[in-house]
Order: sequence, then structure tokens, then C-alpha cells
Amino acid sequence: MQVFIAGATGVLGRRLVALCSARGHEVVGLTRDDAGAELVRESGGDPRRGDVLDRESVVEAASGADVLVHAATEIPTDTNPSEEEWALNDRVRRVGAENLVAAAAEYDADRVVLQSVVWVARQPDGSQFDEESEPHPDRSTRSALAAERIVRDGADEHGYEPVVLRDGYFYAADTAHTKLFGERLADRRLPIIAGGLLGRADAELSFVHVDDAARAFAAAVDGDATGTFHVVDDRPTTYAEFLRGFADRLDAPKPRRVPAWLAGLAIDDNMRRLLTRPMPTSNARFRQAFDWEPEYPTVEQGLDRVVAEWQQTGEVLDRGSR
Repeated sequence: MQVFIAGATGVLGRRLVALCSARGHEVVGLTRDDAGAELVRESGGDPRRGDVLDRESVVEAASGADVLVHAATEIPTDTNPSEEEWALNDRVRRVGAENLVAAAAEYDADRVVLQSVVWVARQPDGSQFDEESEPHPDRSTRSALAAERIVRDGADEHGYEPVVLRDGYFYAADTAHTKLFGERLADRRLPIIAGGLLGRADAELSFVHVDDAARAFAAAVDGDATGTFHVVDDRPTTYAEFLRGFADRLDAPKPRRVPAWLAGLAIDDNMRRLLTRPMPTSNARFRQAFDWEPEYPTVEQGLDRVVAEWQQTGEVLDRGSR
């Protein structure tokens, strides 16, 4: 098949280009510049110039596509991003989805695969949820939900197969947030943020290593099942457990606790909600539909991989002031 990937130069997209190429597909990666084009080539794909926000360029670049993947995002990496940064992420999700649907319609594509996030459907009471649970979007996730609806509505109108993959919280050696966490843990500048007056109420979060997420997207490209699926590891983990385990592996100081109400003075409300409101969910539906299982079923195993990669490259580990 010909597989068109928007977001081909990101941490997820680069992996997906390589996986789909290895499976024998002709992979086209959307890129805006020479540096991005080189990344796509290095991953085994064919770069085509365009911008996910420019419909004409997307439609032109996607010529001949059988499957289209929207893996482009602009999630802010700063702990206290501006409204303009969130607005850009909204546009990339919503307008990008509209443009990929237009391309799918133009070329009578078979399938459209969309990246979303599981916390769009986390429940107000913190209970376990699944793909059938009612969404409860906030400022950071409303555009993800809008993009889901755009892809589903487009499928009804144009006849392609829609697949929405809601990912857990991404981490890997090359993600911006993971690198930031490692650097700040080493410098003792990354506290455990939790609910309650004293910051003792830890929330269970659903994580997924980016390698496993990419393998899930590759399975969705090749598979037959349609609908919405949650792509997470096998066991929800609290933010406190994640940071303590990370610090231990980095031989960094033990992170201190800070109540969410106090941390709210220094971090964005969206980040505070993400880390302090539970989002426990399961990958059961995706496992069954696509015969997939995570290579890193727990955060502990995934963090072992992250630190092993950093030990090989010296990246992050040499930056801390400890």
C-alpha cells in the first residue's frame, strides 16, 4: 500500500515511517523543510513538501495514498505555555484532520488513522474508563475530540475506514518531555505534584512507550478493525511512581512532593490536571482487535530502556548539575 503520514518527522512519525517501510509499504512523509525531508529519508520514506495546515499542499502530497495517518501535533513542551501555543496545537489537530479527510476523499483512500489521547475520556470521579465512556474534554483535549469527530464524520460521508488511536502519556529517550524530566530530576527541579492539601493524593495515569505506540499505529495501518481504541501499557502508574523510578535509575535525588494548588503557581493548569486527575484505562480492546501487545508492559521496563539509551549516548545524563 501507499501510506501517507502527516507528522512524519515527530517522535511517533519517524518510528512509524520506519515500521511501515519495513513492512513493504510505500511510505510518504509530509515535511516542511530540508531537515525534515532528510529525517523521512533516513527512516525509509519518501518526503513530500507541504504543511498540515495547508489543504492544497496536503492533498497534493497525499496523491495515490491508500491509508492516511494524522500523527501531527504541536503539544507545548513548556510547563507554563501560552494560549497561543495551545491554539496552534488546536489548529494542527482540527485543521490537519480536515485536510487529511479532504485528501482521503480526493483519492478514495481505504483508511484514515488518527492520533488522539486517552485523557480526553477520563472520568470526573477518577474511575476506570474505556472506549465507550463519555468524553470529558478540557482546554488541552477539546481539539483532540474535535479531530476524532471530523475523522468519523468524514468516514460516513466518504466511505473510508476510520481508526482513532487514543494514546497514553508518551515517554521515550528522544521525547522532549522525557528529556526535560531527566534534566530536572538531576537538578532536583522536578517535584511530585499530587492532589490533596499536602500533596499526598496520587492519581493513576496511563502511560505508553513511544516504541509501543508506533507499533500500534503500524498494526492499525495493516489491520481490518475500525473504531476507537486505547493504546496504553498494561498497568496504570502514578506520577509519583514514575518520577521515583526515573530518579532511581538516574541516580538523581529523590523528588520532593508539592501540592497541586501550590504547583499551580508555576505550571499550566492543563499540565496540573494531567498529572493530578486519574486516567486509568486498558489496552484490552486494541489487543484483541490487532493482535498487539506492548514490548514495555510497565513503566519500569520502559524507563529501563530510556536510561539504557541515555547511557549509550551520554545525552541528558551529563547535563545535570548534581
